[in-house]
Amino acid sequence: MHIVVTNCNTTQEMTEEIVRGARAAAGPGTTVTGLTPAWGPESAEGWLDSYLSAAAVLDTLRTYEGPRDAVVMAGFGEHGREGARELVDVPVVDITEAAAHLACLLGRRYGVVTTLERSRGQIEDSLYAAGVAQNCAAVVGTGLGVLDLGDVQRTQEAFVTAAERAREAGAEVLVLGCAGMTGLQRAVGEKLDLPVVDGVAAAVKLAESLVSLGLRTSRVGSYARPLPKRRVWGAGRG
Repeated sequence: MHIVVTNCNTTQEMTEEIVRGARAAAGPGTTVTGLTPAWGPESAEGWLDSYLSAAAVLDTLRTYEGPRDAVVMAGFGEHGREGARELVDVPVVDITEAAAHLACLLGRRYGVVTTLERSRGQIEDSLYAAGVAQNCAAVVGTGLGVLDLGDVQRTQEAFVTAAERAREAGAEVLVLGCAGMTGLQRAVGEKLDLPVVDGVAAAVKLAESLVSLGLRTSRVGSYARPLPKRRVWGAGRG
């Protein structure tokens, strides 16, 4: 089985970190390939970055010619998953909805701990679109930017502080609200005594399950294949 994991930004170091987390979660016989968009924002923080990132990720998937049995979109709360489901002929799993679905199996209400507060609106919209917002107690920011997450100690401390706010709001389960946080779940879970779901790991396991069950995206209605027409990609490409 071959799973392609797409980073939502152009930072190669973050792609490598995401791939490490994905490979740690993958079962025997699953190969993970990471893709980094050739253009777009270096980190996705805000509506403009998110829409730009979505177009870049779709372009990356469009031009990728390697093997793939499923796609994992590693951008928490970012746009593009619906377009990707139209574009490719394999299951597409977004880390936002994957983490939320698994969190709903572990507790009645979950909380998302993310990077900057400005990301809350996007994440809330993404959860609503996925049908899992009603179980979300809170989306809380740590105050750290995406590119600040490389400082592990600082990230853990900020996460724990923000997580307490989510717990006070009624969260019984926590979700890592950024792909760059992958791998953090064990350390902070022990400190908080709450289940912590990593979206990258959750998406990989769900993708493996869909492939193993022989399930693909429905082509009836919402995710029908794109209509045939001329499309200009990027600077006149395509």
